[in-house]
Amino acid sequence: MKLGVFTPLLSNLSLDDVLTKLKALDITTVELATGNYPGNAHCDLGMLENPGALDTFKKKLADHGFSISALSCHGNPLHPDPTQAKQYQEVNRKTILLAEKLGVTEMVDFSGCPGDSPEAKNPNWVTCPWPPEYLDVLAWQWDKVVTPFWTERAKFASDHGVRIAIEMHPGFVVYSPETMLRLREIAGPSIGCNYDPSHMFWQGIDAIAAIRVLGDAVFHVHAKDTQMYSANLSRTGVLDTKPYTDERNRGWIFRTCGYGHGAEWWKEFVSTLRMFGYDNVLSIEHEDSLLSPEEGLSRAAQFLNEIVLKEKPTAAWWV
Repeated sequence: MKLGVFTPLLSNLSLDDVLTKLKALDITTVELATGNYPGNAHCDLGMLENPGALDTFKKKLADHGFSISALSCHGNPLHPDPTQAKQYQEVNRKTILLAEKLGVTEMVDFSGCPGDSPEAKNPNWVTCPWPPEYLDVLAWQWDKVVTPFWTERAKFASDHGVRIAIEMHPGFVVYSPETMLRLREIAGPSIGCNYDPSHMFWQGIDAIAAIRVLGDAVFHVHAKDTQMYSANLSRTGVLDTKPYTDERNRGWIFRTCGYGHGAEWWKEFVSTLRMFGYDNVLSIEHEDSLLSPEEGLSRAAQFLNEIVLKEKPTAAWWV
């Protein structure tokens, strides 16, 4: 197991400065954003049409001793607005192609969320089964939009040697282990998840037990924590729509690793990932509104470097 960083938190720095900063934190793996919601500060899809720029990019990473854990383009490829959907889908497609050229096997995206009909203008996230028209909307979304797009896109990715890691996230059709496995069953084994435990905590899902549910569907892992505020939860519930910066009044907020759950929890998290076959990267993602990106990164790196098992254990003498 090793630490990595999802670099949009350092988007104000050049790639050279990012790599220098991370190496000082004993981190030599990066997850790079290629567009859509996170932007593309450190990885330009234009390299697909510019072999010279691509070679320069590869050399820069190699010279600094860095590898890429994943390319990420979190967007809404199922957006009901055709113009927006096309833009998100095109970034997704190009990200797969760039991953192939870079020898990166994982790309990260959201599942997306359609509207409630072909005439919709905005996404419609269904969160309850009644009144009954909500289930009609949900069935239409999965049958007419989710299944056709992701079946085709999963095959495209597989044909190019890339796996798609869907981040389970509120607001999209895939937000839980159950919905993740539903999409995987539909689209096939090249679809799995980017496992971010912070999104399990706020839903009341045991984030360690969920690893056992997901099994080999875990393709990539984000290291991000969540703090629950019981004083507010009795008023807000978990579907809290207040801004993340309204920390005093929210039922929960995202935190730097160690600020929501302690070292013992994270040790068990890492151990369970290994138990179920994941021994790759924990990619630090910073969304802690109470700490600056600099603070959040340095504290998460220090905390997790004491926890991750960097070397595989050798077989015991009695095995």
